[in-house]
Amino acid sequence: MFDAALRKIIDPPLDRAGRWLAARGVSANAVTLAGFAVGLLALPLLAVEAYGWALAAILLNRLSDGLDGAVARHVRLTDFGGYLDIVCDFLFYAAVPVGFALARPEANAVAAAVLVFSFVGTGASFLAYAVLAAKRGIGTELRGAKSFYYLGGLTEGAETIALFVLLCLWPSAFAPIAYVFAALCWVTTTTRIVAARQAFGDGPDKA
Repeated sequence: MFDAALRKIIDPPLDRAGRWLAARGVSANAVTLAGFAVGLLALPLLAVEAYGWALAAILLNRLSDGLDGAVARHVRLTDFGGYLDIVCDFLFYAAVPVGFALARPEANAVAAAVLVFSFVGTGASFLAYAVLAAKRGIGTELRGAKSFYYLGGLTEGAETIALFVLLCLWPSAFAPIAYVFAALCWVTTTTRIVAARQAFGDGPDKA
């Protein structure tokens, strides 16, 4: 919901950092993979309830997610780079609830499963829309230069980061927070399906 507005604030410093890294020969894919590796550390850290360290890993991952695109814009945007970025993002998003489930299985496992289920809904509705948008040559200039269409919604990247921060700060409230966010994710998924129906449902190539 807030991603497009936040880009005006975060893009300038990310762009400067991306230019600096690109000038030193750092590739966007290397930033993506390094950030992914750091982000995955959150899973075992959450499992042993080292919430402060897990939060640091999560935030470093999200920083790298902004930096890889900035580096790419100063070198070359590639389809594989966009693909690698989104695959690593979705795997990371699923890893965090799993970490909380491992930390306290009896209290968190069901809520974590529901949250991951909701992430599947937002992810599938996001990527399926992007496929059809690419087919029709539709772009998303408000969200910067992207490898594919970025469809907005109530729960986007900024809201998910806020969720993870909140969960690390108040891990005892994981279940109720997860259920609320999962419900918001299903609002996002539903609105995206409606948007897809409006954008693609009446064309000559309708299924």
